Amino acid sequence: FQAPPSALPRSREAAPTFNEQLLEQLRRTPWLFLSILAHAVFLGVAMLFASARPGGDLPAPIVATVEARPAESFVPPEERRPEPAVEMEREAEPAAPLRDFDATELEGTPGEEAREGPRGDPGEASDLPFEGKGLNDVIGIGGGAGAKYGGRFGGKRDLRAGRGGQGTEESLRAALDWLAKHQSPDGRWDCDGFAQSCRGSPCDGPGEALHDIGVSGLALLAFLGDGNTHKAGVHRETVQKGLRWLLDQQDPESGLFGEKSGNAYLYGHAIATLALCEAYNLSNRSPLLRLPAQRAVNFIHRARSPYGAWRYQEPPTEESDTSVTGWMVFALKSAEDAGLDLDRAALEGALAWFDLVTDPATGRCGYMGKGQVSSRRIGSERRFPPDRTESLTAVALLCRFFLGQTPEKNPVMRLHADLLRRTPPVWDVNPDRSFVDEYYWYYGTFAMFQMGGEDWRIWNVAMKKAILDHQRKDGDARGSWDPLGAWGQDGGRVYMTAIGALCLEVYYRYAKILGAR
Repeated sequence: FQAPPSALPRSREAAPTFNEQLLEQLRRTPWLFLSILAHAVFLGVAMLFASARPGGDLPAPIVATVEARPAESFVPPEERRPEPAVEMEREAEPAAPLRDFDATELEGTPGEEAREGPRGDPGEASDLPFEGKGLNDVIGIGGGAGAKYGGRFGGKRDLRAGRGGQGTEESLRAALDWLAKHQSPDGRWDCDGFAQSCRGSPCDGPGEALHDIGVSGLALLAFLGDGNTHKAGVHRETVQKGLRWLLDQQDPESGLFGEKSGNAYLYGHAIATLALCEAYNLSNRSPLLRLPAQRAVNFIHRARSPYGAWRYQEPPTEESDTSVTGWMVFALKSAEDAGLDLDRAALEGALAWFDLVTDPATGRCGYMGKGQVSSRRIGSERRFPPDRTESLTAVALLCRFFLGQTPEKNPVMRLHADLLRRTPPVWDVNPDRSFVDEYYWYYGTFAMFQMGGEDWRIWNVAMKKAILDHQRKDGDARGSWDPLGAWGQDGGRVYMTAIGALCLEVYYRYAKILGAR
């Protein structure tokens, strides 16, 4: 390493002084150092200047405040007056004219009087009144659903396709005509007094007076199932009168139809509730019918036993049976589809009951115990052998469909259907015994229609033969059926005819329930 010449002491020269050395070093100092030094001096002066300012010169702090919004004065809207019809106050005179109802609800729209409705020329069956949106959500056992669940037949093409057939259509028309002619002036169907409406030789086959509620409900279901409402249809006035009488029989406090008399009043209440819910839904949910329908549903909930099903009494006992429970299920399902309030636990309890009383080996659903045979009037077991019917199994099968079960996921339903298939309807009557069981045929017809396929084909052939071939075609009884079945003594000719009409409506009342959903 060789130092630069300027840094070496020169010979014969004196040593440099301190100042000379300092100047020499300053010349060599990098400009960066000078910059740092200058900034440090500047910052120091600035800090001294800031600390020397009086405190009063500091800017005042900024404080933001939000003023409360002035309170707005609220003017409530004008209170609407409740419509008297909604509360369904009882009239002093049961047979008061229909104008006492809200005319806009019961008499339809102008021009409807000229509209024939669903039933006219049997070869040109109309779709009315199922074209409205409000008529397409009904799956109740009596209501006539629209496009969502099957709908009314759409003219000749459906008749030729064999869904019901010309004979079925004519038979149904005759049955409804008979029911309309034998409606009492006050609107009921009188179980034991209907013959007073006969115009020729009086019809025979009276039932028992305490079943007027139930058979009137069944008759209304038959008319509703054909598309008649209190607003439209060939039998519009018949439905108006029937609904008026039925509503007059309801206790506005409890919601019960009729009185707590005997062991059958809950049957009547369930059927009447079903008819009212169907009428409510089919009439575009008329406010006139909503409150009475909801009260009737509330009564059904109060009648449910602690173990989930129903029997004969309200308040309930600890007993239940499949027969009453079946009607309650249909009433509640119709109420649910009509948008009424209900407790879904009641439907779940009904399913649990059917499981409890069904024999898993045979598929037979019992009356009050596992696999029991169907019930009969005391003393009538010999004339109407209970082992020749599967009515309670049919109840369980149809209820399972309505409650969302399928044969694919619930094999017991296949066992149910096998029992029904081996015991099809047959009109076999002699002085000592009868195999006619209209109650069984009613449930079986709807249940096997849901099964479809070969099950339905076999049942349908037998059902049509039993019903169509034995409908009365003479005199004032034309269109009705003789009450020769297991429960004919109870409901009489009106009951038998309403059941027959309902069976004939199976082809179009609703389609396959689960498939449509």
